[in-house]
Amino acid sequence: MDIIDFDYLVIGSGIAGLMSAIHLSAHGRVCVLTKKDSAESNTNYAQGGIACVVTSDDSFEEHVKDTLIAGDGLCDEAVVRAIVSAGPERIAELEQIGLKFTGRDQAPGSGYDLGREGGHSRRRVLHCGDITGREVERILVDQVRSRPGVRIMEHCMVIDLVTTGWMGMPGSNRCVGCYFLNQATGEIAAVRAPFTVMATGGGGKVYLYTSNPDIATGDGLALAWRAGASMRNLEFIQFHPTCLYHPQAKSFLISEAVRGEGAILVNTKGESFMERYDVRGSLAPRDIVARAIDQEMKISGSPCVFLDIRHQPVEFLQRRFPNIYRTCLQFGVDMARDLVPVVPAAHFLCGGVEADVDGATALPGLFACGEVACTGLHGANRLASNSLLEALVCAHAMARKVGALPREMPAVSIPSWESGAAVPSDEAVVIEHNWNEVRTCMWDYVGIVRTNKRLERALRRIRNLRREIQQYYYEYLVTTDLLELRNIAAVAELIIRSALLRRESRGLHYTLDYPDKAAVPRDTLIRDPPGGRIAAGTLDHDPSTLGCAL
Repeated sequence: MDIIDFDYLVIGSGIAGLMSAIHLSAHGRVCVLTKKDSAESNTNYAQGGIACVVTSDDSFEEHVKDTLIAGDGLCDEAVVRAIVSAGPERIAELEQIGLKFTGRDQAPGSGYDLGREGGHSRRRVLHCGDITGREVERILVDQVRSRPGVRIMEHCMVIDLVTTGWMGMPGSNRCVGCYFLNQATGEIAAVRAPFTVMATGGGGKVYLYTSNPDIATGDGLALAWRAGASMRNLEFIQFHPTCLYHPQAKSFLISEAVRGEGAILVNTKGESFMERYDVRGSLAPRDIVARAIDQEMKISGSPCVFLDIRHQPVEFLQRRFPNIYRTCLQFGVDMARDLVPVVPAAHFLCGGVEADVDGATALPGLFACGEVACTGLHGANRLASNSLLEALVCAHAMARKVGALPREMPAVSIPSWESGAAVPSDEAVVIEHNWNEVRTCMWDYVGIVRTNKRLERALRRIRNLRREIQQYYYEYLVTTDLLELRNIAAVAELIIRSALLRRESRGLHYTLDYPDKAAVPRDTLIRDPPGGRIAAGTLDHDPSTLGCAL
């Protein structure tokens, strides 16, 4: 088995992974593993932009306040302040390497064309039209490819992290690399490195309906959990309120910036309804808007609601939202003349691998940045466009910390991969069936509105599926589809266990059994022994079997 040695291993090629690679390349040799093309990531689909204080009529204090309000009492205020205040320097860095934000690209020295999104008290969202993520990804991929100390390995799917504890080595458990499947050759190899950076993004594909691309299968969460890292606040799944509702429009997001430019949500009767749920109307935070839409759909029996931005001229819409306008038109919807049908869809994980602003996790040698990490910035509900900001700031802080650490580690001999008696699968339909069952179960029972009964039913089904998947994993040679199925099932169980532990309604977690907020906000932590156990115990909400709420 090939074992490749690097100073730093970065898993993932979104904004967090690529910025990590760029910064770490100043300190040593970097390997970037990505399971698809290097530009394919959640970042690539981010339409809105990057929230950052850049004008004199805005302030860090107001940005912090808006973030804390959206986070519904569960943000770590020190973390919020650290990330918000570090934003302008990171924006300047992006501009220095070639990114041109809208407004800034009109003439030298001109100001930004700032957008406003739900929960923001000011216009502070920098954007590149309505394809911000795509532009950021393009610039960063070019930067990484130009650095001689960075090697990007595409179409390589990580199977599991390698730790000293798993290998039976003395001393505390430490991450020393990973096994991966080369999808082009079908061979399994390993990367050995003193430091591993998890930057794999989120897991929207755990749900049946999502705005995320097909790659978002929660791989980093599952990998880190099986290696022994702690999981934090995974019950907080942000459902974006407005995905285009059309049978052929797979996962197409209608950016919150559309509401920032005056679009209002209306029901099947054409009535504006958000004012009945929140004084901020259609610009309320996403958790409130998604629940309101869910309620309106249940009241009317309609499969969707609508966005109305017909008051804006077609010239404005084509200039401000060229990609959204063009895509809607392809599906027969003219935003200037028609109501735009929308539904909520799983969008962002506010929880994740427990990590500091500098990426440090509970597992030595493993760092986490971006959506896969839970730093305390988002609390119970992410403020719109804070995610790319967090990835930029945390990748920089992580590289500064890791780059100052010695790269030596104990001599490690990673064992060759053993396939045992595993044979090629001749029943791919089993994987497809289980994949659909996991996602349908999560959508039906662990969605926008929850109950204990639904969660317990979901946990039973997911645990049974995980046992079946584990047996299949042992009997057949690994494939990308099998590895992704294994991961989404593991993440599904973690989300359900976290939701069962939260006996209140806060932010993105709303349960009919506990409709009120607890007096004292607490994080939900799951700290399992390494290995990613498949618990078979009873569903008694006992923290010893489900995790621990601290």
